[in-house]
Formats: sequence, C-alpha cells, structure tokens
Amino acid sequence: MKKFATAILAGVAMSMALSAVAEAKDKVIGVSWSNFQEERWKTDEAAMKAAIEAAGDKYISADAQSNPGKQLTDVESLISQGANALIVLAQDASAIGPAVQKALDEGIPVVGYDRLIENKDVFYLTFDNKEVGRMQAREVFKVKPEGNYVFIKGSGADPNADFLFAGSMEVLKEAIDGGKIKNAGEAYTDGWLPANAQKNMEQFLTANDNKVDAVVAANDGTAGGVVAALTAQGLAGSVPVSGQDGDHAALNRVALGTQTVSVWKDARELGKAAAEIATQLADGKKMEEIPNVVDFTTPGGNVTKSVFLTPVAITKDNLNVVIDAGWAPKDVVCQGVAAGSVAACN
Repeated sequence: MKKFATAILAGVAMSMALSAVAEAKDKVIGVSWSNFQEERWKTDEAAMKAAIEAAGDKYISADAQSNPGKQLTDVESLISQGANALIVLAQDASAIGPAVQKALDEGIPVVGYDRLIENKDVFYLTFDNKEVGRMQAREVFKVKPEGNYVFIKGSGADPNADFLFAGSMEVLKEAIDGGKIKNAGEAYTDGWLPANAQKNMEQFLTANDNKVDAVVAANDGTAGGVVAALTAQGLAGSVPVSGQDGDHAALNRVALGTQTVSVWKDARELGKAAAEIATQLADGKKMEEIPNVVDFTTPGGNVTKSVFLTPVAITKDNLNVVIDAGWAPKDVVCQGVAAGSVAACN
C-alpha cells in the first residue's frame, strides 16, 4: 500500500511537472509596432517572430502606421485577442500610457521596445541610446572638430531623441563651451520622417547661408533627408553627417562618403531579446529575474527594470563588420563605389 501511495504521489508530481511545462508553451505574445517606415523594423520583427515561435508561443501583431490613436486601439485589440505579454514600440511615449496601464491592470506584462515608456512596471529593452549619441558626435567631431554644427533630432514624442542629443552634447560640450563649435540650429523631426528632416535642414542651410560644417542627425532616416538637402546645394560629401540603425541605404552612403557614420544596432539581437524576455515574463518570471537586468532611472523619476544592448559605430573603415555579419550584402553596401576607394568593397 505504501509503494502504491508513493507511486501515486510520484505520478501526481510528474503530472504537475508536465502541466508546468505545458503552461510554459502556447502563450500569445502581442506586438504593437509604431510603423514600418524604417527598414529596420521588418528586421526586428523577423527575429522577434522567429524567437517567439521557437519557444512554442504564438506571435500576433498590429501596425499603428505612425498614428498614436490607432496604437491605443491596437494594444486594446491585442489584449482582447488573448495576449499573455505585450511588446510595444511606442509611437508616442505619453499617448500610449493608458493602453499600457490597462494591460498591466489585467496582469499582462509589457516590454517597452527600443523606446522608453514612462511606467515603473514596464520592462525597458533598448540599446544604450546615450552611447549611440556619443558615438555619432565622436565620429563627426573627428572629421570637423570646429565650425557650425546643426542637430537634426528625432521625434519630440520619443524620449530616445533626447537621450541621443544628451549623449552627443556630452562629447561636444567642451568644444561648444570653448567656442570651437557653434550650435547653428537644432530641431526635432516630427514622426522621424525623412521629409521633415530634409525641410528642417533646408531651413538651417538658408539661415546660415549654406555655412554648415557638420550635422548630427539622429538616425539613418533623418540622415537621408539631411543628405538630400545637402546634395541640392552641392555640399554632400563635404559635410559630415551622422545616423544610426545600419539601414542599407545609409551604409551605401557611408561607403560613398556622403554619410560619416551609422551606429549599428543589430536589430536581430534586439528582436530576439525582446521575444525571450516577453516569453519569460508571460511564464511568470519576475522582471528582476531577467538575465542582465539593471535598474534605470527615467527622466520622469521612475526606476525601471531594463536591459541595454551595445551598439557599434560603422564608418568607411569598418564596413566589413556589417557585411561579414550578414547584415547587409556587399553589392548593396558598395553600389556605385569607386574601385579601390573603400577597403570593404575591394
């Protein structure tokens, strides 16, 4: 009888263990994208979806199409579809707040993806954006250590725009204070749209009689707008321009010499990390138990659990890094490049 009872208990224990394993699968991970205007988001999505499905979970998503109002209803829709965890790339970090709070109130964990959401209960995953800003400024400063600088910032509704600008200012402050660098203009870029960046750049060129010596642009999309404005004035290639994301068109501009740097944030790694974190949180893991987690104090005074990945500055001298990593094909990066002018294109 004792052996029978022991066997029953062992069977119950095994059943409970199998049940726990079963519960760890078939979760629904909902992802709210701000838009797909930047090339990189499709790369993020592919890595994220692959990792979610590899864990035995289901991927569902919505595209807000750059509309903060639509993103609110998107998140509510993902909740109604049974999402066990949410990954949110916020179009407007403030506007998304109520929908995120609704998810949290219903016990659904939320990962703020690449862009900060001001809520202490939202997990924050991104690259070190202040360091991205530092890298951008360092590379531009190497080329032009003095003169008129223009700052084409990201969207004013995205906290990352301010993190990037703050990082750049850390690098350039001494030269600005010493009078070597003059801030010849700075502006946010509504919606991160290249067309808006181009308009801002055109206005700064007009205001300064084309006497602009360097441009710190927040990402590759805005850099593209800047380069278009410079090209129209015959200045492309003579004015260093920064960017970030490793967009293929931007990497080609780096090879051609019209863009100085694109800070590469391997979106494949970020997407994979988001999927893994969301899956763990959906399975009941506490935020503080996530590997490599740190405390981050937000501009609003919240302390969030966060993971920061490390970016890489890509210039003409190390274009081989993105090519060798399979991030961008050599023929795309090197299109139109004069033979022998760039080592990675030889």
